[in-house]
Amino acid sequence: MQQLMKQAQKMQQQLAVAQAELAETEVEGSAGGGLVSAKVTGSGELLTVTIDPKVVDPEDAETLQDLVVAAVRDATHNASALASEKLGPLTGGMGGMGIPGL
Repeated sequence: MQQLMKQAQKMQQQLAVAQAELAETEVEGSAGGGLVSAKVTGSGELLTVTIDPKVVDPEDAETLQDLVVAAVRDATHNASALASEKLGPLTGGMGGMGIPGL
C-alpha cells in the first residue's frame, strides 16, 4: 500500500511539473492564411490576437470577427493537442477523469 502511495505522489509531482510547463508554453493559431493570428498558453489562456491591417474593412466587420474567432479556436485546439501530448502519458489515457486541471 505504501508503494502505491509513493507512486501516486510521484505521478502527482510529474503532473504538476507538466502543467507548469504547459502554462509557460506559448502556442499559436491562425486564420485567413495568417491574416489573423492568436497566441495562447499551453493551458489555454489567450495572450495576444494579431490582425493584419489588410483585413480591416470597416464595412465588413463580420469577416474580421469570424477570422478572430477561428484564429483563437485554432490556437486553443493546438494548446489542447499539446496538453494531451504532455499529460497523456502521465494520466494513462484516462482523459483527466476528474483530476483538477486536466
